[in-house]
Order: sequence, then structure tokens, then C-alpha cells
Amino acid sequence: MPNTVPDAPVHVAVGVILDADRNILLTRRHQDSHQGGLWEFPGGKVELGESLEVALARELYEELAISIGRTTPLLEIRHDYGDKVVRLDVHVVWQFSGTPCAVEGQPMKWVAPAELAGYAFPEANRPIIAAIEKLLPDA
Repeated sequence: MPNTVPDAPVHVAVGVILDADRNILLTRRHQDSHQGGLWEFPGGKVELGESLEVALARELYEELAISIGRTTPLLEIRHDYGDKVVRLDVHVVWQFSGTPCAVEGQPMKWVAPAELAGYAFPEANRPIIAAIEKLLPDA
């Protein structure tokens, strides 16, 4: 029997993008992707040799055509879905330039923090919602 080593977690840079009114930008995962059809905070895989900051900027530009300004770390999450383990490095994007648009054709919308609980998210995103509630309690 071959010696099996569990796959390394998929390292993902995630942005909690805020507008001037402190609404949060959500996108919906494509149906054919892992956790397809669920809403998420935008971002994507950190490539080999790429820093987290560079990955976050690249992913948000590729997905939404925005350039990020000031960001701060929010939390790091490790979640095992059974078929995939993810490591989410989550940053709040306080400032950005450009007008977000769905470059990949994914649905997107701005949502007030108090409305996040009404959206279906991948399980790994649940701690992000809890962290947002602490960060923006009156929003």
C-alpha cells in the first residue's frame, strides 16, 4: 500500500472589501467550482512564491478590476471540507481604486454587514462573518 500524505491546504487570499458606506462586496461562486453557487468574499489562490499581499492585489484585480489601497489583516482560517482543506488569509480592504465589476461574469452585490447572515456561504466563511460583526458592530 502506498504511503499517502494529505494534500497541503489551498492557501487563499481573501478580501473583505468595504465601500464608503461600509457595505461589503460579495461574489457568487460559479456552479462548477468547489462550493459552487454559494456567496463568498472575493479572492483566490496564492501562487507558489507569491506573497500574500501580491496575491490579494492580483486576485482582486483579475476578478473585480480594482486596485487595492489600505488593507489590514482580519483573521486566518483553516477549514477541512473533507475533499479539500483551505487556509484563508482574510484582509479588510479599506481603500481601493476603480469601480468593481464582475470580470469573470460572476454575480456580485454590495451588502450591509447586518444582512450577511441571510446569504449562503461556504462553511469556511462563517468565522469571517463573526469577525466582521466585531469589527463593524454598528454598521
